[in-house]
Amino acid sequence: MGDWWFDVATSDHFWIRRRFDIMRRLADSVIRSSRYAAEIGCGNGLLQRDIEDYYGISVAGFELNEVALQKNVSRLSPLYCYNIHQRNPEFRAHFDLLLLFDVLEHVEDESGFLQSVKFHLAESGTLLINVPAHQFFYSDYDRAAGHIRRYSVSQLAKVAERNGLKARAVTYWGLPLVPLLLLRKAMSMQRSNGKAGFDARGNTINTLLSFLARWEPLPQRLLGTSVMAVLENQA
Repeated sequence: MGDWWFDVATSDHFWIRRRFDIMRRLADSVIRSSRYAAEIGCGNGLLQRDIEDYYGISVAGFELNEVALQKNVSRLSPLYCYNIHQRNPEFRAHFDLLLLFDVLEHVEDESGFLQSVKFHLAESGTLLINVPAHQFFYSDYDRAAGHIRRYSVSQLAKVAERNGLKARAVTYWGLPLVPLLLLRKAMSMQRSNGKAGFDARGNTINTLLSFLARWEPLPQRLLGTSVMAVLENQA
């Protein structure tokens, strides 16, 4: 993800808010019962901060982008400039909850990456994952954001199963936002800057999109802009 992302991905952005709402709908009890949680690819800490504020728990943050770590907004959570492929023995099977939000689509070797994720996950732990949906929507924005692919529900479930992870709950989300993805697909963007594809363009539009985004049944397997899943470790 380019550094431009951290200029437009803010805590009040309609998509960030909706993503957190979906996570709570899908995995509230899992988060509440976790003792040791971490986010892989925590970026500027928006998800960490939301979990801190809503649940009152710490979420360790693993991130390689030093710019993101400098801008991280979490208050309670430790931060690590850490590559999970290092497999630090201190973290072996340590976390009963891992979050992998909008990361896997950037990774060429899905299975190799997920095996390193599992190194950090407790034997009975849970992985919460979010990825962009439907390869049909792949656009210049995806290229600018560093996305290699987008996923269907079935594709994500198969990737998980190949790596010893079982989908306990999964849903598309963002159905009311699909027209925006079609519009974004028609836009031409420079690879170095996809800011125009995510910018909410002011408080009024951001508020309207936040309201619109809530109008969908969940869970659903029809269509969406993203896929979110609760995956159980089958170690």
